[in-house]
Amino acid sequence: MTALEPSDADVATEAATEAAPPVATDPGQDGILGKTHRALSIGIICVVLLIAFEATAVGTAMPVAARELRGVSLYAFAFSAYFTTSLFAMVLSGQWADRSGPLRPLVTGITAFALGLLLSGTAGAMWLFIAGRAVQGLGGGLVIVALYVVVSRAYSERLRPAIMAAFAASWVIPSVVGPLASGTVTEHLGWRWVFVGIPVLVILPLATALPAIRQMASGPADSSEPVPAFDRRRIRLALAISLGAGLLQYAGQDLTWWSLLPGAAGAALIVPAVLGLLPHGTYRAARGMPSVILLRGVAAGSFIAAESFVPLMLVTQRGLSPTLAGLSLAVGGATWALGSYIQSRPRMEPHRERLLMGGMVLVAVAIAAAPSVLIASVPVWVVGVAWAVGCLGMGAVIASTSVLLLKLSPPEEAGTNSAALQISDGLSNVLLLAAGGAAFAALGGGAVGAHDLTATDASHPAAFAAVFLPMAAVALAGVWVATRVRVVRDGV
Repeated sequence: MTALEPSDADVATEAATEAAPPVATDPGQDGILGKTHRALSIGIICVVLLIAFEATAVGTAMPVAARELRGVSLYAFAFSAYFTTSLFAMVLSGQWADRSGPLRPLVTGITAFALGLLLSGTAGAMWLFIAGRAVQGLGGGLVIVALYVVVSRAYSERLRPAIMAAFAASWVIPSVVGPLASGTVTEHLGWRWVFVGIPVLVILPLATALPAIRQMASGPADSSEPVPAFDRRRIRLALAISLGAGLLQYAGQDLTWWSLLPGAAGAALIVPAVLGLLPHGTYRAARGMPSVILLRGVAAGSFIAAESFVPLMLVTQRGLSPTLAGLSLAVGGATWALGSYIQSRPRMEPHRERLLMGGMVLVAVAIAAAPSVLIASVPVWVVGVAWAVGCLGMGAVIASTSVLLLKLSPPEEAGTNSAALQISDGLSNVLLLAAGGAAFAALGGGAVGAHDLTATDASHPAAFAAVFLPMAAVALAGVWVATRVRVVRDGV
């Protein structure tokens, strides 16, 4: 997700002067770029834009960094370190924001995000590089949940779909430009500049957004109530889920009998932690909030797990270059934003449940259609079309689950529920990627490290089918979960 960033003392001073949060205003037809919300909207959209650019650019520079630091064998941990620390930070951010508002976790998160980039960019050894990614994950987890609380506090229910659509649109340009810009910088200036250059860009969104956040979304949700203490039990569960996720990722990267031990230990830590951190009834799709959070995990996990194997399939089975394989998915950024825009239209609000169901159908169809290119007579552009359709559905589903979560959350619980949503999203990615990777390896695909497009040149086509078809089934199950998001009252 610099020299001009606020220090800890500055953050503490800001916190001491924060007033109780005013009620989100929505005068007349003022939109997210109207006078009331303009500075805030531009600032937080820029934050999302920078996080999106980092996510798309850093992956391009990562292989060069690992090779130069002589840490190719630890390459996958540069990704898993970010994820495991971000899970813990999400829970911490949710509690922090509910207690004292989103300002301090947001500032701390952006600062940690920038410091992590600087640490990785100046690392002289791979373990320092991985440590920087872990610090960056802490920052990313704090920021994403704090942003949800900002939206909950500062925007009325009418405006929330629009700001969520703007968040989705912020990923379009980075998804296309990020890898190309990163590749150019890496080739001509060196991979370190990809990491150390991004923190400088944080200054503008901070300067724009922080005054507006302090005015519109700071302080506890209810200033008349005493500030609750941190829930130490949830903090311990957050540590457990982070450690468990790390062990599962390690087991998935080391496909030997010995890997069963860390895999079993990871599962033993994750199961009770998930039951304690997600709303009661999530695992059985109870109506309302539990189903919203479960649907987010089903959609994100199935789609991302399948998408991870698309470039590999195109390279190893159809002979495309890695660049062309990656570009085959580029149009998905635009259709994702389109799907998010569609859900933001006011006339779609009464039909949100049907929109979710339709979106999950599109996702399932796209995942099921992608492996058709394993048949030599099927043109490779079919994957691009299928993924554009799937991204259209994902744009509608991801934004809608965010909108529904904030709609169903009392103001004092927005942080905790937002953290649960992000945990469902991130953890499902790990679990379904691990399951897909195991199936892929079992059917002759081989053990594939993150972003390694050359390790499985002899992969059997059935190995890819073993990934895509089960993920399509998971996405199809999401259609049923979508029917459970509406809260039934008085038998209606």
